[in-house]
Amino acid sequence: MKRLALSAALLLTLSACATTSDIEATRYQIDQVNRQANARLTEVESKLSNEKLLEMVNQVESLKAEVAKLRGEVEVANYNLQTTQKRQNDLYNDLDGRLSHLESAGKEAAAQQAASQPASSQPAAATDTQTSPDYDKALNLLRARDFPKATAALSLYIQQNPNAPQAVDALYWLGVAHTAQRQYDAAIEIHRRFAEQYPDNPKAPDALRNVANCQRDLGQVDIAKATLKRLIKLYPSSSAAQKAREQLTKM
Repeated sequence: MKRLALSAALLLTLSACATTSDIEATRYQIDQVNRQANARLTEVESKLSNEKLLEMVNQVESLKAEVAKLRGEVEVANYNLQTTQKRQNDLYNDLDGRLSHLESAGKEAAAQQAASQPASSQPAAATDTQTSPDYDKALNLLRARDFPKATAALSLYIQQNPNAPQAVDALYWLGVAHTAQRQYDAAIEIHRRFAEQYPDNPKAPDALRNVANCQRDLGQVDIAKATLKRLIKLYPSSSAAQKAREQLTKM
């Protein structure tokens, strides 16, 4: 009986020892799994972090490129605005100068004509040298830079007085009025017709230069260059030709 009890106790002790060993082995395996899981999790987190960082870097670079593009577009817009304003101011200054010259020339011619006529015929001569009130009104509108009304007044004057001495000049100024309103196609047609119909007119070189300027502003640079070269060939000694040479060096 004592031997049986001792054997049972020994068996229970061995069983207990075997259970503890299994538990330790299981705990070790669990620890290994946890370590592997943590290592993999850390690896995944690092990978995700790098991918997000790369994505953020790409986004920043994309934003930088977009900002650079917008900055370039703003600079181009500012340059175009400044260029347009300069061309517009040049046009106004040229217009004022030509109108002043026209007024001075008209007064001088009238004075010379009056001085060369006998006293009895002076009233008739003065009448011949006077410009039309409608033409003067159109020029005053042009001088005041009221270009829409000047365009209408010049067009009406030409229609009603096609054979008047001032009709030719009115055609030239009509082209200028269209140019000032950036109605380039109309200005090109008028000034080209003026240069072709009146090649000996003192304003013919300027008409061709106006055609070239309008072509340039329409983006037709090569055609504008050809027009300027034609101007230089036809009127090499004119002031318009000199300006055309300067323009060609900058185009």
